[in-house]
Amino acid sequence: MIKRLLPSPLTDVALLLRWALLAVPVGLVGGSASALFLWALDWVTRTHATHPELIWGLPVGGVWVGWLYHRFGKGSERGNNLLMDEIHQPGGGVPARMAPLVLLGTLVTHLLGGSAGREGTAVQMGGSLAGLLARWFRVRPENQRLMLMSGIAAGFGAVFGTPLTGAIFAMEVLVMGRLNYEALIPVLVASLVGDVTCTAWGIHHTLYHLEVSPEAGLRAPLEWLLLAKVGLAAIAFGLMARFFAALTHSLQRGMAQLVSYPPLRPAVGGLVVIGLVYLLGTRDYLGLGVEANRAGGVSIVSSFETGGVTPWSWLWKTLFTLVTLGSGFKGGEVTPLFFIGSTLGHQLGLLFQEPVALFAALGFIAVFAGAANTPLACTIMGIELFGAHYSVYFGVACFVAYFFSGHSGIYSAQKIGVPKRPPEH
Repeated sequence: MIKRLLPSPLTDVALLLRWALLAVPVGLVGGSASALFLWALDWVTRTHATHPELIWGLPVGGVWVGWLYHRFGKGSERGNNLLMDEIHQPGGGVPARMAPLVLLGTLVTHLLGGSAGREGTAVQMGGSLAGLLARWFRVRPENQRLMLMSGIAAGFGAVFGTPLTGAIFAMEVLVMGRLNYEALIPVLVASLVGDVTCTAWGIHHTLYHLEVSPEAGLRAPLEWLLLAKVGLAAIAFGLMARFFAALTHSLQRGMAQLVSYPPLRPAVGGLVVIGLVYLLGTRDYLGLGVEANRAGGVSIVSSFETGGVTPWSWLWKTLFTLVTLGSGFKGGEVTPLFFIGSTLGHQLGLLFQEPVALFAALGFIAVFAGAANTPLACTIMGIELFGAHYSVYFGVACFVAYFFSGHSGIYSAQKIGVPKRPPEH
């Protein structure tokens, strides 16, 4: 009886090999697609910096990309939400055309100066290619879900160089408050393979410097005053995430009501972005914002340095990104959220008289944790990007921000598994 209840080790090994056979190809194509995307993204970013006059083409480029999606997208414009819906309830599948469309659309957005990120592109490419592989291999429906989750993990892990985060993100983002451990091995394999593949193509990721003294040990000792300040900052990060998600959805609905023909919506957004550039007299809030396009400019990297941002940098980046993505340009929300969080954290570090680099790192991960409702993945991201020394503070920032961000998020297809607050009696 006991032998019948307990699977044999050979059965477990066979299952592990089957999952690996599903996930390794996904990781290879997802990592390669991310490498191609990051290489091309670097080129268009440098091209725009060299030719700033390209920003005048933003409305026209937006119309062209909008028309491509309108004419050929067939649901692809839903992006990450389409992937999540297919994992929740398989339906028409994820079209293979999503990968080239989102790649082209994101590159045009960045070439012309739109404020957008890269996570959405990598995840959609990974998921779209995973769906294509599932159809080629004639994978059973129950395993197609695992392959789509593996595609999300491969894209996310490869584009940021954070394989553990990519695996946990793919399990955590689908249902708020629950982890889908069914896909534990496939997403881990796919994310690791995707990251290794992307690196093998010669892609290098940005290094962020969070100073830790050599004698400090592996983990920072708990300082209760600092912990209290981190908790207060995390409330601000959570409210910022809530504000960003709510305004993004409101702007998308408003644009749909204002402009009935979808391809024309990015033209309106492009004109507003151009107006903002000349109103503020700076281009610091265009593009990714990882590194500044001028000496002394504001960027994610500069937010880790004293005096590297202005008091309202977080607000201006929020506005530029909301207009860009809310009007229909392509790209992700995550890197702009890193910018918003790190610059807001910088200001809170000054307010609390604490190291600005530490609070920039906290904001970097915590605003995203609240906006995506993925506190565990973002805690691991903090460790992968900045080291384990401040891991307790990373966890506090991400989990408190998650609690205060409400039940909305940047992904409308995300389901609520466990409410953040118990029902009122």
